[in-house]
Amino acid sequence: MEATVAERGQITLPKAVRDALGLTKGTQLKVELEGSRIILRKSVDDAISRARGKFALDGFASADDAVRAVREEGQA
Repeated sequence: MEATVAERGQITLPKAVRDALGLTKGTQLKVELEGSRIILRKSVDDAISRARGKFALDGFASADDAVRAVREEGQA
């Protein structure tokens, strides 16, 4: 796969790459140089922040209560 650098230094990542990594508008990427290579890494902090508040607690008062119940189930 290839990407072309535009006039202002922008590139468009191929759709297959965006889909495989779940990259959407606003996703933060870390940019690193390794010799002559450019390495783009999906920011873990960004993935966590987007997931925050997206899961139902299925009747539990808090996430801590839900985790506690799951742990107790595993010990039974």
